[in-house]
Amino acid sequence: MTDSATDLALPENTATGAVALADSPDAPDAPDATGPDTTGTAADVDPELRGRALDGILQLLPRVLKRDLPEIGENACLFDEVGLTSAGTLELILELEDHLDVQIDVEGIDQDDLRSVGTLAGFVAGHVIAED
Repeated sequence: MTDSATDLALPENTATGAVALADSPDAPDAPDATGPDTTGTAADVDPELRGRALDGILQLLPRVLKRDLPEIGENACLFDEVGLTSAGTLELILELEDHLDVQIDVEGIDQDDLRSVGTLAGFVAGHVIAED
């Protein structure tokens, strides 16, 4: 594995280079790169769970990366600034599931969801699988 976020196996539209959010025909279009950052701030995201996810990510990153980190905020880029790898992303999500005692539906995750600590926290809070 390499250290690039682009190594994740995500469906891609070869005509536009856009990463598909999900296989569903009802999936929203990818956000405009020049528009405001609204990932993880949708009304359907539980703010309390997002806060717990954010705290968990910040707590777990040093363990996953196996090194101390300088203080980082929710806008820190997971790959470029923090140094997360594709393998580390998988480990972080698994550790986060244990930490939060939830199961996360990662089927629709894309590169925008992994852009920063905050976008990942928003994704987690919006993609918890309900227990039966």
